[in-house]
Amino acid sequence: MTGLRIGHGYDVHRLVEGRPLILGGVDIPWKLGLLGHSDADVLTHAVMDALSGAARLGDIGKLFPDTDPAYAGISSLKLLAHVGGLLEDRGFAVVNIDATLLAQAPKVGPYRSRMEANLARVLGIEAWQVNVKATTEEGLGFTGDSSGMAAHAVVLLEKK
Repeated sequence: MTGLRIGHGYDVHRLVEGRPLILGGVDIPWKLGLLGHSDADVLTHAVMDALSGAARLGDIGKLFPDTDPAYAGISSLKLLAHVGGLLEDRGFAVVNIDATLLAQAPKVGPYRSRMEANLARVLGIEAWQVNVKATTEEGLGFTGDSSGMAAHAVVLLEKK
């Protein structure tokens, strides 16, 4: 029996006017932002879902229901810190995180290292343990027509 656990996370949010675009805890200047109960940080949400899944904590809807006013407008990095605490309580350490943002625009390359640093800092790991990638979908689907963004994340946890 190994002490390694793999988790996969996926999240999606609609793009709308009048909301900030926050990805990996970075406020990215753009004409549209993500709609959601919290700050709708789709990248951080996918990472939280992957971590939660690997540790058998359920999903972020269970941990942070959108019916709870305590989470209205909250920074997803605060929610990630809570998930990190739950992992610590259960004796898990994050080995690595690999996440992919699916978005036609804006280009996030200039913000990638800050996203990786934010996620790592909150989880108490090194930035080299976090990899953030982005891809367009060649104009196809809801991410391709810029009506929404999605993110996938895969994590590896190790029992301490």
